[in-house]
Amino acid sequence: MAIGINMDKDYEEDIRLETKTKGKKKKDEEKGERKSLLERVKKNSTIKESSILSKSKFFNAKDMISTDVPMVNVALSGRLDGGFVPGLTTFAGKSKHFKTAFSLLMAKAFMKKYSEAVLLFYDSEFGTPKSYFESFDIDMDRVIHTPLLNIEQLKSDIMNQLQDIERDDKIFILVDSIGNLASKKEIDDSLAEKTAADFTRAKQIKSLFRMVTPYLNLKDIPMVVVNHTYKTMELYSTDVVGGGSGSYYASDNIFIIGRQQDKDGKELMGYNFIINVEKSRYVKEKSIIPINVTYESGIEKYSGLMDLALEFGIVDKPVQGWYCKINMKTGEQEPNLRLDDTNNSKFWDSILSDENFKEFVKRKYTIAYGSIMGKTEESISEK
Repeated sequence: MAIGINMDKDYEEDIRLETKTKGKKKKDEEKGERKSLLERVKKNSTIKESSILSKSKFFNAKDMISTDVPMVNVALSGRLDGGFVPGLTTFAGKSKHFKTAFSLLMAKAFMKKYSEAVLLFYDSEFGTPKSYFESFDIDMDRVIHTPLLNIEQLKSDIMNQLQDIERDDKIFILVDSIGNLASKKEIDDSLAEKTAADFTRAKQIKSLFRMVTPYLNLKDIPMVVVNHTYKTMELYSTDVVGGGSGSYYASDNIFIIGRQQDKDGKELMGYNFIINVEKSRYVKEKSIIPINVTYESGIEKYSGLMDLALEFGIVDKPVQGWYCKINMKTGEQEPNLRLDDTNNSKFWDSILSDENFKEFVKRKYTIAYGSIMGKTEESISEK
């Protein structure tokens, strides 16, 4: 009986191994067929950049450029230590709403990271004096200033530039502003004393964005466009980016800038600018990012952080007007400080380097891509 049992077991084991071998052989054959089909499809493509997605250089991690202001990085990427990547960003708002300054802040970060970088500056408003570039410490010998008269001129010149730029070239494009650019037809009609409304402008702007968008992503070029806004005619009007739907379709980020006065009594000290996230591929839309700018010191680097630190619990407010840091490991409190005394690296460096605080900000602002197919953030992080 014992011999019969052993023979049955040996037979079952042989069957199992044979099945496993056949299964492996079938998988290898299917894998080979799949690989063969992939190679044939790739070979037959007339577009030289075609490649297998997992190996595509256009889907690999792109260089992220961080600005010097953590909450601007949050607006751009949802992360305190993040920033921006190649693509189109639009700053829109009313006049004197710091749109150009935010654009130059990004340009400065790019030129700081890449010593060979060039800023291609398309200028239609001529409202950016040399002092702006000097205040951001931008080397004006590395800036190409191109004055503009109409949208068609911008389209022609920028496409000529993009044709010649290589993927490894480090160039940052800034258009200030598209909101103030007329179309050629509008100018011609004026010279011919025609008063008919110009319906071509929005089409020309849409055409511009439609043409440049693929080049920005294929050649790793960051581009920032300054635009205007207008109010809708609804009962409760909202701000809308001007120039038609072109910028909405093409932009990776659209920020509508608001502002509030920062006063000390009756004296105007500066402005609290509000970055409203109208559209983003990375940050939750309708997020609000406050950035304080004073006449005395310019952009306050640590703007908008205090409320987040209080919410997370790494800073406490034991008495009105006083703040203290909390050691998250021991629970000990550091000495109380006035708000003005916290606006420095000594107070913020340890907070900004706290991994749990950075994760808290990331979860608060970034889009949870995993939830598209019903997966939770927890399951993704566990994986």
